[in-house]
Amino acid sequence: MSSVLDYSGGTTLLHRCNPISKMALAVAFCVATFLADSYLALVGLIALVVLLGVYAGVARRVLAMLGAFLVLACFMTLVQTLIVRSGDHVVLWVTSDGLALGTHVALRLVAFALPLMTMLAITRFSDLANAACEVLRLPYRYAFTLTTALRFVPIFTDQMERIMEAQTARGVEFDTRNPIRKLMLMLPLIAPLLISSVGKADDTALAAEERGFYLRTRDSSLKRYPFRPVDVPVLCLAVALVVVGVLF
Repeated sequence: MSSVLDYSGGTTLLHRCNPISKMALAVAFCVATFLADSYLALVGLIALVVLLGVYAGVARRVLAMLGAFLVLACFMTLVQTLIVRSGDHVVLWVTSDGLALGTHVALRLVAFALPLMTMLAITRFSDLANAACEVLRLPYRYAFTLTTALRFVPIFTDQMERIMEAQTARGVEFDTRNPIRKLMLMLPLIAPLLISSVGKADDTALAAEERGFYLRTRDSSLKRYPFRPVDVPVLCLAVALVVVGVLF
């Protein structure tokens, strides 16, 4: 089953550049998001991520992630309007300060999370781990832990869906439109999900140890990850994003 973190191949400039350059671009988006104060800058950052996703051939996946993040952003905006009571009254319980703060937080959430997910969608986890060791001089066990945690996200999602399908076959109404009822039905599934997850983690650790995990060093990878001319425009864009965040 496909996931938002599954690698999507391609021959674009973003696909061909160094994995560290891609992560630098994603981090630059995050930094610019925290530095930017205007709504226009935050909306512009989100629009730029969507355009990069279209260029990289993952437009459908980026738009799906954007829709999911917007739902969460709307919920966070609602919470902020309930908490913040200062400012002029707008409608019902909503005040001007609460609406402004909620909208700002929501846009920051989307602009922060979407670039990271987009760059991971066009980066192989093995390349990311090896490049982190070679370029950033990160110990391999730390890089392996990070990428393995990312790999387990779609695995856990798939496992959860399998458990829900099995419970649905037994008559549990997971197709209900009541989100609270659906959440209450999902809570008992946490235990079997954790049990199966521990088993998968143990199998993964055993397989890594049998393949010489503790003997691996920074130079063990057969593939090298030097910076090339193709990385220059990506790194320049990263610097420009930070500058935009500072100015706006």
